[in-house]
Amino acid sequence: MAACARGYRVRFHRLTELAMLLMEARDERSLLGLRARLAKLDLVILDELGYVPASKIGAELLFDVISSAYERTSLIVTTNLPFEPWTEVLGSERLTGATLDRLTHRCQIIETRGESYRLRDAQAKLRKGCAGDSGSGEPRRRALEGGKTST
Repeated sequence: MAACARGYRVRFHRLTELAMLLMEARDERSLLGLRARLAKLDLVILDELGYVPASKIGAELLFDVISSAYERTSLIVTTNLPFEPWTEVLGSERLTGATLDRLTHRCQIIETRGESYRLRDAQAKLRKGCAGDSGSGEPRRRALEGGKTST
């Protein structure tokens, strides 16, 4: 938010959505235009690396964006994965190594630990909602805790 407030050109993308945009632009022969628009940004935020494995083409196009941004554009990448499983997401050791090489050179890694704020908020809402509920609320609680329910 601070970068936006200071007038920097910032764009937020979920990684899977950006991969799809890149593949669609390639298919529609508008990839150069999309790459040019991305190159004009001061900061690109790539969110949720690792939730869905990228296709081979998608991973290669994402690498191209990261490689083009290298030492020109600031990147923020969010993920819950350590570096080792990135190969499963990007599909090859060579591509993963090249991607990590560009992302980790002259970077600052911020590692957070602790309870998920989303889970904490959902549990608080559940407790608040169950306080006035005449039912037990047990199936909803188990669902939030990852248990199976049958209602």
